Amino acid sequence: MEEFTFSIDGKKVSGRPGQTIMEAADEAGIYIPRLCSHKKTGPHGSCRICMVIVNGRPQAACIQPAAKGINVENNTEFLLEIRRALFDMLFIEGNHYCMFCEKSGECELQALGYRLGVLASQFPFIYPKRDVDASHRNVFIEHNRCILCARCVHASKDIDKKEVFGFVNRGRHKKLAVNKRDGAAGTNLDRHDMAVRVCPVGTLMPKHAGYRVPIGRRVYDKLVIGHEIESSAKAEKQGENE
Repeated sequence: MEEFTFSIDGKKVSGRPGQTIMEAADEAGIYIPRLCSHKKTGPHGSCRICMVIVNGRPQAACIQPAAKGINVENNTEFLLEIRRALFDMLFIEGNHYCMFCEKSGECELQALGYRLGVLASQFPFIYPKRDVDASHRNVFIEHNRCILCARCVHASKDIDKKEVFGFVNRGRHKKLAVNKRDGAAGTNLDRHDMAVRVCPVGTLMPKHAGYRVPIGRRVYDKLVIGHEIESSAKAEKQGENE
């Protein structure tokens, strides 16, 4: 398929028909922050953390097609402030206690906060009252940490072929639900399901595995989120120069 070029923050990037801006950026080693989009489950366009400016208009990079000649702004102070605000709204709408969360060091929300330089919340905390479903033998569902990214919904339906998860209610009352009235214990959810593995936060956690990887040795303890995208491009460039 014939390639075309466009620019991201002034850098020429190659794209192919059918690619999104995010997909083309990933191949070019340019990290665009995201929370709902995942390579296993595809784009969702709900978190808007991946917002970029395309020819002067805001677009979600995970669902916006790449096109010849477009000018994309990604790493700007304006977008950084927007992403900080979006992150903050996701954070204060849940109950995230990073110091006591078993997901710490592997949580994408936490890691993104570090990358964006968020030191304190700019909005008041909501402290919602959400239930915790510990009924399943091997999976713990902590609704207090859910950011409604829909990764588990898509993974359970399209990859696990189980359709365990879905959303109920609307607006501020929207929440993650399972397909059995008696909770997760009544479902055919398995701890090894892709739905559990793609959760970006501490909502879906396997039991009997707490702190198997000690704090200090986890992926985001020393490496910034997005490092795998940026480092792959650096390694490729270095190989070309040798």
